[in-house]
Amino acid sequence: MGQRKASTDGDRKVGRRALLIGGLVAATGTAVLARDELARLWWRTPGVEKPRKEGEVDYAGARWVAASDANWRRADRPDDFGIDMVIVHVTQGSFDSAVKAFQDPGHKAATHYIVRQDGHVTQMIRELDVAYHAGNRDYNERSVGIEHEGFVDRPQDFTDEMYEASARLTARICARYDIPVDREHIIGHVEVPGTDHTDPGPHWDWKKYMRLVREARTAPA
Repeated sequence: MGQRKASTDGDRKVGRRALLIGGLVAATGTAVLARDELARLWWRTPGVEKPRKEGEVDYAGARWVAASDANWRRADRPDDFGIDMVIVHVTQGSFDSAVKAFQDPGHKAATHYIVRQDGHVTQMIRELDVAYHAGNRDYNERSVGIEHEGFVDRPQDFTDEMYEASARLTARICARYDIPVDREHIIGHVEVPGTDHTDPGPHWDWKKYMRLVREARTAPA
């Protein structure tokens, strides 16, 4: 997280798939295709809201605490934007300070999840929605962001409980969207093009983390 810049991702964007609908329907002349695509995008009609359950989480081990509406964009992922990446962040502060920041509409940024040092997982934005966390619109639209409580220059903040809980969470996300468990698809915030962030920093143990994710990915549900 650290010193985030205000996101430029505030305007609702129709994905490339949605923009191609008109041409696709015209080319095929298939009424069924048009009906299916319109059904998928029905929630974009002004005044129409896609049904959601208040407090619902995507990860069974998570507790729901809602982020400010100003820090994410409503979407219908993976139907409108495919999800093919998990981005690892570090809060540069306490768990409570991160929650407070993500509930502040002036912060203009938030991740889907925060993992505490004791392994507790909080979800603040649904995975189907676009969180403003990467500082890059394309990466926001195609990723799930996970914050980790601590500071990049304090290796002791990255506890075994945190690594294990985060790895289980990332493994479930990868399973849900068929994301390969490798460093091309599980990346740090520092690796996002155009970012000025350094998290998760030099003390984040990527070898350990990826091993734990692979183990969790292949373990029985």
